[in-house]
Amino acid sequence: MNRKLLSLLAAAPFLATAALAQEAPAADESGAIEEIIVLAHPLSREGLAQAADVMEADELERKAVDNIGATVGNEPGIHNSSYGVGAGRPVIHGMGGARVRVMEDRIDTLDVSVSSGDHAVTVDPFVAERVEVLKGSSTLLYGSGAIGGVVDVQTGRIPQEVPERIRGALDLRGSDNGSGRNGSFRLDGGAGNIAWHLDAFSRESDDYDIPGFAESAALRAQEEEEHHHEEEGHHEEEHEHEHEDEDEHHDEDEHHEEEEAYGLLPGSGLEVQGGSVGLSFVGDRGFVGLAVSNLDSEYGIPGHSHAHDHGHDEHDHEEMGHHEDEDHHEDEEHHEDEEHHEGEATPIVDLKQTRIDLKAGLADPFGGFESLNFRLGMNDYEHAENEAGEVGTIFSNQAWEARAELTHGPTGGWRGALGIQLGNREFSVVGEEAFTPPVDTSSVGLFWVGERALGRLGLEAGLRYDRVEHDPANGGARDFSGGSASLGLIVPLGEGWEGTLLADYSSRAPVGEELFSESPHPGTGFFEIGDPGLDHEQARNLAATLSGGGNRWSVRGTFYYTDFVDFIYQAATNEEREGFDVRRYAQADATFAGFEVEGRLTVAEWGAGRLDVGVFYDMVTPELDISGNDNLPLIPPDRVGLSLEFTSDRLRANVDYVRASDQDDVAEFELPTDGYNDLRARVSWRFRPADTTVDLYLAGRNLTDDEQRLHTSVVKDLAPQPGRTIEAGLRMLF
Repeated sequence: MNRKLLSLLAAAPFLATAALAQEAPAADESGAIEEIIVLAHPLSREGLAQAADVMEADELERKAVDNIGATVGNEPGIHNSSYGVGAGRPVIHGMGGARVRVMEDRIDTLDVSVSSGDHAVTVDPFVAERVEVLKGSSTLLYGSGAIGGVVDVQTGRIPQEVPERIRGALDLRGSDNGSGRNGSFRLDGGAGNIAWHLDAFSRESDDYDIPGFAESAALRAQEEEEHHHEEEGHHEEEHEHEHEDEDEHHDEDEHHEEEEAYGLLPGSGLEVQGGSVGLSFVGDRGFVGLAVSNLDSEYGIPGHSHAHDHGHDEHDHEEMGHHEDEDHHEDEEHHEDEEHHEGEATPIVDLKQTRIDLKAGLADPFGGFESLNFRLGMNDYEHAENEAGEVGTIFSNQAWEARAELTHGPTGGWRGALGIQLGNREFSVVGEEAFTPPVDTSSVGLFWVGERALGRLGLEAGLRYDRVEHDPANGGARDFSGGSASLGLIVPLGEGWEGTLLADYSSRAPVGEELFSESPHPGTGFFEIGDPGLDHEQARNLAATLSGGGNRWSVRGTFYYTDFVDFIYQAATNEEREGFDVRRYAQADATFAGFEVEGRLTVAEWGAGRLDVGVFYDMVTPELDISGNDNLPLIPPDRVGLSLEFTSDRLRANVDYVRASDQDDVAEFELPTDGYNDLRARVSWRFRPADTTVDLYLAGRNLTDDEQRLHTSVVKDLAPQPGRTIEAGLRMLF
C-alpha cells in the first residue's frame, strides 16, 4: 500500500507540469476552470437519480452550529447522533456510525468519530464553503463506509483559481447559554499563477443550561424502581436490621437527589481552535495545491458511563452466601461509595490533529478524457480522555487516503468517471478504557459511474470493487472483498416535474471495532464484544423520488426501501461484565423503509421582498428479522417541520419549527424517548459599505426551552440538548 501511495505522490508534479506546459483554451476572467470544479458526485451537473441536499452561502451560515451533525441534523432525512455539543455525527435515513461517511473535500476526515459517539468529527462547520449530502448508498464512489450516505464538507482550503483581489470573511458570534464565544476568518488571494488561502477559528463555551434534570424522567423512574427492588431484597435478607437499612437507604436517596444535576449539564463545555494554510499553482489547464491544517480541541463528555456502583458486587456476594461481619461490610461499602463518587468527574477529551491535503486537477489530460482529478489526505490524530487531571485512555489514528478520477467523454453513448481509491489506517487505543486492540486497516477500491441519454430519459449506472484488510495486533487478520452496482433512471414528466428511480446493490466490510472489541466501552455505556467471524453486510436498495417546481413553488418526495442481508448490530444480552451491560456484535437480516417530503411556496412578493413558507416530514421504520423484539436501537422518530422566511435587500428573517414525535418503538433494554418542540428564529440586517457586505443578526434556538432528547444519541437519557439559547453575531464578507 505504501508503494501505491508513493506512486500517486510521484504523479502529482507531472500534473502541475502538464498544467503549465500545455496550451488550452483560456480560462474565464475569474480564472475558474469549469472542467475541474469538484462536487461530491462527478455526474451532479447532469442531474442525479440519488437524493441529495446542498447547503451553502446564507443558508449554511445561518444553520452552522457547534458540530457537523448538528449543522445538518434538521434537514429532511438527516439527524444528529449528538454527544453534547462537542461531538455529533450525521445519521442519514436512520443509519449512522460506520455506515455514513463524513468527508473533508472528498477525502475521509480520518478521525476516530466512527468508533464512538463521544469522539468528535474533526472538520469544523464554520470553515465550510459548502456542505453536500448524498442520501442513501454512496458506496460506488466512496467505498463500504458509505452504505448509508455521505456528508462532504467542502472547505476551499486548496484554491483552484487565482482570485482577482484578496477576498475574505469574518464571523463573530456570542451566545448567552454557556457564555459561548465564536470567531472565525478566512482570506483568499494570489497573483500570477500562485493562489493562497488562510483560515483560523476559535470557539469556547462553558457548561450549558438545560430546562430540567440531566437524567431523563424515564431513566429516573427506572432507577427508582430498581432501587426499590434492591431495597426489598435487602430487607428480606436482613430482617434484624430493617429499620437501620431503611434509614440508610433514605439517606442514600437524599444524597442521590442532592447530587443529581439540574438546570446545568456538567461536562458540556468546550474549547476549540484551529486553522489552515493552503497554496496552489494554477495554470491554463489545471492546478496543483497543498494545504496544512491543525485542530486543537478540548471538550467534556457529558453522560460518560462508568461501571455500576461497586455495591452491587457486594450484594451479589451476599446472595452467594459470602457474608462478612456487618460492621466491616458497612465500612467497606461506604469506602467504595466514596471511591466511586470521586471517580465520577466528567472526563475531558484533549484532541489534536495535523492534516496535510494535496489536490491536483488537469483538463483534457489525454484523448477521450475530459479531466483528471487527484486527492490525497494524510492525518496525524491523537486524543486523550483525561479524568480527574489524569490521562485515562489515548486514541491514536495515523491514516491516509488517496483517490484519482478520470472523467471521460461519450464512449458508446456513456459519459462518466472511473477511478481508484486507496487508504491505510493505523488505529490504536491505549489505557484503562481500551475497548479494542490496535488494528491496521488497508483498503483499495476501483469504480466507474456513468450516465447517458435515452431519448428524453436519463440513465445512470455504476460498478465498484473493494478489498479491505484488518490486521489486529493480537489476532489473525481478516480480509474482505466485495462489489457494488447501481442503475438509475431519470424521467422528465413535463410541466416542471421529474421522477427518478434508483436500484442498487452494495456491501460493507465490518470495521475493526465490530470484529475485535472485547472490553468496557464507556462512550456507549456497554461492555462490547466483537465477532471476528462477521461477514460482509449486504444491502439491496430501491429509492424513488418525485420532484417538481415552478417560479413560486417546489416540492420533492423520496421513498426508500433497503433490504439488508447479514446486517451488523449490537445484540442486547442479560449478561454483565465489570459492571457494564454486555452487547455482542451479531448479524441478522433487516429492512429499512422510509419516506421524506419537503415543499416550498412563495406566498407574497413586493418590491425587493418576498415571503416563503416551507414544510417537511420524514420517517423511517427499520426492522430486524429476528424473533422477539425486532426493533433496532437509536432509530430517529418521525418529524414534521414548518418554516417562514422573509428576504429583502436589507432585512432577512427566519422562523423554523420542528416537532419530533415520541419514540416508543425501542430495542431491548432501550428506554423510550419523549417528543419535543424545536423553535428557532433569526433576524438580520444587511448593509454594504464600499465593497463589503455586513450582516448583523440576532438568533434564538430552542426558544420554548423544551427538554430535547435525541433518540439517535447513546447518551440521550443523560445529556439533553441545550435549553433556550440567544445568539448575536456579525458576519462580514469583503
